[in-house]
Amino acid sequence: MTGKTTLGEALIHLLEAHGVDTVFGIPGVHTVELYRGLARSKIRHVTPRHEQGAGFMADGYARASGRPGVAFVITGPGLTNAITAMGQARADSVPMLVISGVNATDTLGRGLGHLHELPDQAGLAGKVALATHHVTRAEQLPRALADAFHLFASARPGPVHIEIPIDVMTKAADGLSPLLVNAAPPVPDAGGIAGAARLVEAADRPLILAGGGAKAAEASLRRLAELLDAPVVLTANARGLLHGHPLVVPASPSLGPVRRLMAEADVTIAVGTEFGPTDYDMYGDGGFQPPRNLVRIDIDAEQLARHPAAIAIQADAGAALDALLAALPGRVGQADGAGRATAARAGARADLPPALVDKLAAVEMIRDTLPGAIIVGDSTQPIYAANLYYDHDRPGGWFNAATGYGTLGYGPPAAIGAALAAPRATVVCICGDGGFQFTLPELGVAADVGAPVIFVIWNNRGYREIETSMRDVGVEPVGVSPVPPDFCRIAEAYGIPAERLSSPADLPAALSRAKAASGPYLVEITVD
Repeated sequence: MTGKTTLGEALIHLLEAHGVDTVFGIPGVHTVELYRGLARSKIRHVTPRHEQGAGFMADGYARASGRPGVAFVITGPGLTNAITAMGQARADSVPMLVISGVNATDTLGRGLGHLHELPDQAGLAGKVALATHHVTRAEQLPRALADAFHLFASARPGPVHIEIPIDVMTKAADGLSPLLVNAAPPVPDAGGIAGAARLVEAADRPLILAGGGAKAAEASLRRLAELLDAPVVLTANARGLLHGHPLVVPASPSLGPVRRLMAEADVTIAVGTEFGPTDYDMYGDGGFQPPRNLVRIDIDAEQLARHPAAIAIQADAGAALDALLAALPGRVGQADGAGRATAARAGARADLPPALVDKLAAVEMIRDTLPGAIIVGDSTQPIYAANLYYDHDRPGGWFNAATGYGTLGYGPPAAIGAALAAPRATVVCICGDGGFQFTLPELGVAADVGAPVIFVIWNNRGYREIETSMRDVGVEPVGVSPVPPDFCRIAEAYGIPAERLSSPADLPAALSRAKAASGPYLVEITVD
């Protein structure tokens, strides 16, 4: 190599300029040049055990920090391994930047059998990513990064992919400067705000639906709810907002009592929710009815177009709520909001299937034992229960992969990413024995970096939710009882302390011991 700055080195400098402080990746022969200069930078590199883990860690990092998570992956299998994580990030509007290599420029699309070759890598990534950029010249890199960060800041976020051919990584890139722009979401339309205000002023039973897009707007959401005396129904991705508030309904819109609350409303303000079936019709019974006199607030124009509304406002949730508040200076709600919310909460909790009540109790034990914790979930029975009804105590502190895209194995690596993004927070991962085996080796990453994640494994020896579904429709269960390993011994092999409980009732004491350990800790609960 010459003494000139290569494109790989320039990439690190440009990422630093955009505020990136952590990347998750596994280096390979096709990405060695992307790592040139990384050791001398301020960026921390974290090595997962699988590229899917890199993507999930970037996802958890982004959700806990509010900043884009960044993953480095190799050409071909590195990218395809990460695509599952990109799918989850797209479903949940999580800002994720995936930077990959790709084969040399003159070999692309020729089917010559080169290492890690794909027919069309960018085309494959483009089916999942919001955007994919193929860099062929050094001067294109600043613009590709600027476009990615502009999208993250001004539109509905999700995964963005940048690929750099291995022959381009080594090209001279002296003098490249970052393109930093002050991106902002669309400003709420004054006419839409005025129309929404007129609808709200005429309402006797207003209601607010809050989704994941409202997570950063708690103060404005609270003020509007109190001004209108309106109950606030939270989807799974909004849990943690308005904890303990008399107007909050932390329950799934798939439950009958919540649906009745929605049906009785004469105006509904939906903030940052896509009306997805895993929130609004998770039982697939077709019982969800679109609200009447619907005011929708969403940052994404395409999302607004998918469901008809009386008023559609494209804007950041906080900005739109503040504008609506300003248009309603004199209204004082007298809609018995607290009474309606109380009835919906009581009904929703009573409507939970009995088999899930004890699972919900375990999640509430975690919240009450470790106040303010970030709880990251996988697809497992306690998470299913809490997604139906659960009032978390930290905005943005409850997220999981059991809704939307619904991948297994998300929890452990995402929790590690969250712990690195929020080092002062207590982070708990709730995972089943089946899902944990999808990404079990990522325990080694927690040991590598000392991430103080408390892994709580709900071990019912198989895929019990799937087994129940099979039995419910008369299918003899097959393939639902994979034998779990001894999780405690595996944790101890990584140098992580672990203990096994025979009852969820023992969980609070175990969590206190785990918290005192100040490092990764595993608690396995064996259940019938």
